[in-house]
Amino acid sequence: MPRWRTIPRVSGHPSPDELARFARHAHAEPADDVLTRFGTSADGLAAAEADARLARHGPNQLPSQAGPGFLRRFVLQFHNVFIYVLLASGALVLVLGHLVDAAVIFGVTVINAVIGFLQESRAETALRAIRDMLQPVASVVRGGRRESVAAPRIVPGDIVHLEAGDRVPADVRLLQAHAFAVDEAALTGESVPVAKGEAVVEFERPVAERVNMAYAGTLVTRGRARGVVVATGARTEIGRISGLIAGVESLRTPLTRKLETFARRLTFAILVASAVVLVVGVRRGLDLAYTFMAVVGLAVAAIPEGLPAILTITLAIGVRRMAARRAIVRWLPSVETLGSVTVICSDKTGTLTRNEMSVVRAWTDGAGFLVEGTGYAPEGDVTPVDAITGHRGAAGLGMAARVAALCNESHVRLVDGQWRVEGDPTEGALIAFAHRLGVDPDRVRRECPATRIVPFDSRTRYMASVHHLPEGRFLVAVKGAPEVVLATCVPEDPEVSRRTREAWSERVESFGREGMRVLALAYRIADTDPSRDDEGTLVGGLSLAALVAMIDPPREEAIAAVARCHAAGIEVKMITGDHVVTARAIARQLGIADGVVVYGPDLDAQDDAATRQLVRTAAVFARASPENKLAIVQALQAEGAVVAMTGDGVNDAPALKRADVGVAMGVKGTEAAKEASAIVLADDNFATIAAAVEEGRIVYENIRKAILYVLPTSGAEAATLVAAILLGFPLPITAVQVLWINMVTTVTLSLVIAFDPADRAVMDRSPRNPGEPLISRLLVWRTIMVTLFAAAGILVVHAFAAGHLGSEAAAQSAAVNALVMAEIFYLFNIRSIDDHALSLRTFTGNRLAVPAVVLLLFAQVAFTYAPPFRMLFGTAPIDALTWGACLAVGAGVFVVVELEKGVRRLLRPATTPP
Repeated sequence: MPRWRTIPRVSGHPSPDELARFARHAHAEPADDVLTRFGTSADGLAAAEADARLARHGPNQLPSQAGPGFLRRFVLQFHNVFIYVLLASGALVLVLGHLVDAAVIFGVTVINAVIGFLQESRAETALRAIRDMLQPVASVVRGGRRESVAAPRIVPGDIVHLEAGDRVPADVRLLQAHAFAVDEAALTGESVPVAKGEAVVEFERPVAERVNMAYAGTLVTRGRARGVVVATGARTEIGRISGLIAGVESLRTPLTRKLETFARRLTFAILVASAVVLVVGVRRGLDLAYTFMAVVGLAVAAIPEGLPAILTITLAIGVRRMAARRAIVRWLPSVETLGSVTVICSDKTGTLTRNEMSVVRAWTDGAGFLVEGTGYAPEGDVTPVDAITGHRGAAGLGMAARVAALCNESHVRLVDGQWRVEGDPTEGALIAFAHRLGVDPDRVRRECPATRIVPFDSRTRYMASVHHLPEGRFLVAVKGAPEVVLATCVPEDPEVSRRTREAWSERVESFGREGMRVLALAYRIADTDPSRDDEGTLVGGLSLAALVAMIDPPREEAIAAVARCHAAGIEVKMITGDHVVTARAIARQLGIADGVVVYGPDLDAQDDAATRQLVRTAAVFARASPENKLAIVQALQAEGAVVAMTGDGVNDAPALKRADVGVAMGVKGTEAAKEASAIVLADDNFATIAAAVEEGRIVYENIRKAILYVLPTSGAEAATLVAAILLGFPLPITAVQVLWINMVTTVTLSLVIAFDPADRAVMDRSPRNPGEPLISRLLVWRTIMVTLFAAAGILVVHAFAAGHLGSEAAAQSAAVNALVMAEIFYLFNIRSIDDHALSLRTFTGNRLAVPAVVLLLFAQVAFTYAPPFRMLFGTAPIDALTWGACLAVGAGVFVVVELEKGVRRLLRPATTPP
């Protein structure tokens, strides 16, 4: 007995929640009982009852969810601990009456916010995209009359009629079905339309196997049906998935998590250092206002306020590069995340495969053939294999082409340079098969007009058609399930009947083991028109034309991309709603795995520990529901993996949103999948993912370089001020001068790093450890070394200029220029973190490096000599000798860093890769 019959019956009007519970098990209940449960009949609901139910259940729509507004998204750009400290520093300076200094500090924060606001914008519209899939108008029976009703006004208990081309408006339990099939690829991942009927289905069957149900948002491909609505709006299967999306938390990327930790620790250290400096200054009797300004200068110097802008622009440049490689980025941090991906979970249909059925093998009585070609395109060769092709085999294949073309109601058209099927994908594959055998389906249909067509029916499992041949005779063409069609075929020689049937059955099983869908094509020539014969007589006494095996084939470029991912140390796992056998066959062709395939419903019974063990070892998951896909992604993340999820269907959307980076197909992908993803592939090509991973790794390397560049230069500024205060020297650099340095070097030198080209070996490395700290020991050591050397040089130049030029303003100008020279030379050090910089590539590999240096030098000349800058920043001119001292500081930094690199290379073990 179906489990839902144990739920007590309710009196009066069942509540929406009670009916929703009933609806989840409607496939396991006889049709009459379903009608009784929903208080309806074949005549439908009365108008008044429909209105009452609409008031109780609400409209047949999914709830919308508003995203952050324009102002809120801008304000969130200030939600950064670095910016908080800068704003507090600006407020202190304002209180002390330094209006210009305060204006510059506040101006820098606003500039950073504007850059971030313009670069980062992600619209959370996945729920709206799914809602738009609901049919705007549906054919409904109410009060015994058939009428058109707006889809939002459909209620549970309505009787609806469905025909080819309709989008199913709600979840429907079928009452009658005639040659009815539904494309459920977007919901379940099934690669071919599913034939539907009204027979009761076992309670435990997954959604993809509930053949007496038609689900909201799916597309009717053929036939007609009548059914009762059992769920609407958020209570439909598609609504349940939208609820999963709404309940899925978008993960922060590894980079954002590490940057937040880094920012908190650095800010804490800066605040402690500032407090220590303030206390020391006060205890030494220094002027309080002077000490406050020194502390503000220290905070401004130590905080790399330009770092968020540098990172954002580096990511934006990665976005541009990826767009050129057909990957459209919707969320900036996902660029870097791709570079750290350790596992790619990919949907099969439309992602790893073409989502186009194609005949790949054919077999006649005595001959086997290999069918080559791509998708629905007519081009392709048919060559004999595994048998000696004799006259009978060739003739049988010729007749198979005619049957494939005639027993067929679909068309293949060239649209925008691509061959697309109008109708059933399986019939589209048969049309392409006929073309590849040299038969023009359109011409054959004109020459042999149909006098009768028996549509495919899920009960009979065949389609038949009768055609008037040019010579006056008649052709009965039949296609269908092999076991049904073969039973009607009569071999010419009765003596070989048994052996022939065994050979046919063995061939069917062989194709099935390879994950192929097998159809039998048969025919009969009649002297008189058999159009009026009953079906049993019409399809009797047939001759087998051929067995044809078809499959949604893997993309050739996907096979190469999977191999490339494996070479880069990235695991590839395939998650599909398709059958186990098909999943195993496709995975074997792709090179993903050739072992155990996990059956999706089996995951439902597993606890968290068992699920984590399964996903750690298995690479292929079949008949996976949206919950299964989400659970797999979460289990991998619990194991410490950085997960990229690819997909194109509504059923992929929850996992796409949960993954560290979701990748949707842009051409054939649903809007729900695109809106739940961070990256959309413009060419639906899995190979583009490998290219995107490469760009992600380049971006991460450049971010590392940027951090390794910014921290020592900020550290040198801060160390100079701390040393001056502790030693009782005048401040070598003021707070506004520090901001000038940070602004001009951010705009020029720091951004140059973002344009650095790829390391040739970037895809030959394993993914970096997700737990690897952002601030490595090398970064800490290099920061300390460059900070101390540059700070010492700045203090020496300041003291020299003060004595040589006799002006504190000139001495401060010299200190600023010495620091800028150190940053210029260090830029060329950092072009390679480990290798030496004494090569032509250091200066020519990045075309922006030299122009940026020239631009910065012009800016420093204006800073030093132009009256407006002198008034704003308190600078004064310096002479050539002082410029030489500044240049010496920069050259010294370059030499010291190169010597340190050389020592590290000498001490590196020979087995360690450079």
